Amino acid sequence: MKADSVGLEYAFTLGVAAMEGRGFYYPVDVGIGAGERLYVLGRSHEGDTRGVQVCMMDLDSGFHGTFGSVGEGDGQFIWTTALVVDGEGLVYVSDEYTNRVSVFDGDGQFLRKWGAPGSGPGELDGPSGMALDAEGRLWIADHRNHRIQRFTRGGEYASGFGSRGSEEGRLELPWGVAVGPDGDVYVADWGNDRVQRFAPDGGLAAVYGAGRLRRPSGVAVDGEGYVYVADWGNSRVRLFDPDGGFVASERGQATLSPWASDFLEANVEERDARAVSDLEPDLAFLEGDVNEESYHTEKHFWAPVSVRLDDAGRLYVTDRNRHRIQVYSRR
Repeated sequence: MKADSVGLEYAFTLGVAAMEGRGFYYPVDVGIGAGERLYVLGRSHEGDTRGVQVCMMDLDSGFHGTFGSVGEGDGQFIWTTALVVDGEGLVYVSDEYTNRVSVFDGDGQFLRKWGAPGSGPGELDGPSGMALDAEGRLWIADHRNHRIQRFTRGGEYASGFGSRGSEEGRLELPWGVAVGPDGDVYVADWGNDRVQRFAPDGGLAAVYGAGRLRRPSGVAVDGEGYVYVADWGNSRVRLFDPDGGFVASERGQATLSPWASDFLEANVEERDARAVSDLEPDLAFLEGDVNEESYHTEKHFWAPVSVRLDDAGRLYVTDRNRHRIQVYSRR
């Protein structure tokens, strides 16, 4: 495939803004389970605890219920950050307030929790991104400890690497993490505006996006080694080739989701107001302020926070401030 033909192709949008039940409220991640079951993790917003839940749905916008609530008890969360689903269908949710990981079965029944606050091996201070490797081990971006740690699925500490700094090989508030097909670990190095690739033992392998990214929050890697980055600070998704070369940038092309269409059909006044609104206004007066442009343009990403890939190569972008998931594929 020629490099100039590679890019991201929009497919469809999932979700609708909702503080409980069917929908998302400031979602931060999506996990992909068997049978195209999706688990969308709601975080809500500062000072507003509504929407802290996991919404279960499928690619056809079928709704399968919710689980989780606000609190520090079993099966509850305060500040959710990431969600992954393992090969047995178990769902793992990280919480940066309680510094723990909660584990559920595929139907949302609470099973166990683990994690303790601190800076020692196996302790956590703001767990954010999570990823599973081919052996089922769980890699966690230990955000405020500026490191990556590896655990068994049962929560036993296995290994870790990373220290604070701006030099290549060091980390500053790492957020998203992914494991590539060769076992290398890719880290969205949020505070250093780059993605770094490490061998499993922490040896630096490559750096992506330096000078182009602004506060990257999520990263994903496909089977051919292409790297997808949620460029949170630029309200974009970036695509890099396996050698780290920049390939494409996407601002978002969202259309109405089935749930949003249902909402508008049931709320005629809002439907009619939207029909006469200018959804793509002339924004020359903003003088290229990308985040303000995204705020004013409905189809664009607005604070994309996570990117995930399924086995079919579909890319799921958690479009946080618009309470939806945009789905793409690589062409």
